[in-house]
Amino acid sequence: MNTTRRSFLKRTATLSAALPLAGAGLGAAEGAAGAAKPPAPSPAGATTEPRKFVPNLPVMVEADGRLRLEFTPERLVLAGGLQPSMLVMKSGAILVQGQLPEKPADTPRMHYPYALGTVISRDGGETWTRLPLAPGENGVNLEGGIVQLRDGTILALDTYITKGAKPGEASGQLYTSSDDWRTVQGPIDVPFDLPGAIYPSKDDGGRPHEAQRLHRRIIELPSGDLLTTYYGWLEGDSTPSTYEPRMIKSRVLLARSSDRGRHWKLVSTVAVAPTVGTEGPGEPVLARVSQGPKAGRLICFMRTGRELYEAVSDDTGLTWTPARPRVFANLDINRTELWVDMFRRIRGRKGLLDEANPDELRGAVVDPDLIELRSGLLVAAFGVRIPQKGCWVDPRHPWNGNYLAISRDHGETWSNVVRMTSGVMTTHYMAVEETPTDNRIYVTYDLGSWSKGMHRDIHGRYVTIATKPA
Repeated sequence: MNTTRRSFLKRTATLSAALPLAGAGLGAAEGAAGAAKPPAPSPAGATTEPRKFVPNLPVMVEADGRLRLEFTPERLVLAGGLQPSMLVMKSGAILVQGQLPEKPADTPRMHYPYALGTVISRDGGETWTRLPLAPGENGVNLEGGIVQLRDGTILALDTYITKGAKPGEASGQLYTSSDDWRTVQGPIDVPFDLPGAIYPSKDDGGRPHEAQRLHRRIIELPSGDLLTTYYGWLEGDSTPSTYEPRMIKSRVLLARSSDRGRHWKLVSTVAVAPTVGTEGPGEPVLARVSQGPKAGRLICFMRTGRELYEAVSDDTGLTWTPARPRVFANLDINRTELWVDMFRRIRGRKGLLDEANPDELRGAVVDPDLIELRSGLLVAAFGVRIPQKGCWVDPRHPWNGNYLAISRDHGETWSNVVRMTSGVMTTHYMAVEETPTDNRIYVTYDLGSWSKGMHRDIHGRYVTIATKPA
């Protein structure tokens, strides 16, 4: 970084520190740290008009001196949106989907309690076009995963795998496009062979939830087979969540398709840990290492309601290492002594903070994303909540925000971590994709609140990663 740029960032950071924090002090508590996505507050009075906000300045919280990062300004992607899912196509087109403060269509198939809005940009994020839905339809929920295959075909799976007519049978929905999502075919009902699958759980709001949940990414193997992860339950899973006893702690599982997504079979359990976190392993993301000494390795990051957990496989997912916490840049969500004084007198929905209850005071890492760039760098995205629920009452703790981490050694270490937002209201859900330009990624996250007529919008920005000479 040259002296002029360093001076500019220092002056800007000083100015930002003196300005009011975007989204700070936004009233009543919001959201929950559930295995399903946090239920949004009542949308009554909410608006999808873009809000005014103080621009967020990315800050390196750990760096090894080998990378240089450049950021474009934040740009509005989807007014009213939260918790983005995304695909950047080989053409450079960017597809983003998020939840909206609107009611979904009342369809027989299970769907999310809020409507989904999908936008696309074909001019590098300068303008965004809302994609219409057919009357009475909700469309595909892209949380289930979307991928552009090597031949250019786009496949997307709806997040819900619903219960079949017989034990071990389940049904998903597949959407396809061969023209960069200008036209979309589907849904096609596709079978999932899930022996031992059970449906014992409500969601984190106590609502019915007879489905397993596909999540995040679909990986195309060199053979053309596809892998994807989901979270749900097998026979014997019965441990209740610590904050919603009607929700059963989940496990993370791997499924494989040998016919381009038309039929899926359970391969293995990636992680099951009933004593871990508040939710057990959930919200997984899968990446495949294609370079270096561990080429072919699968890496799975998972949310637990506490630390982010990691498991790896070197036999295409047949077996996995025991899942272990992965802590980035010493952001230990158990270090409650670092924020207890800030939250001691803050009143939430149930009164003052109960310091004797670790579920109230500790933080959480949520909804990781993970990709391998064509250069071999790995990029992870994740959110940190400080505390887990207190962040909805007062988001201003500096750890509270959205992060990127970069690994130069194929996931062994993560010595470059950047805080994209800090001390602002956000659900902490992100999405990251590489663009057609090597080592240039597009990152999305939400900012603001649906509460009391406030705004919440999905924003995006490009990040360019340059490797410095050794």
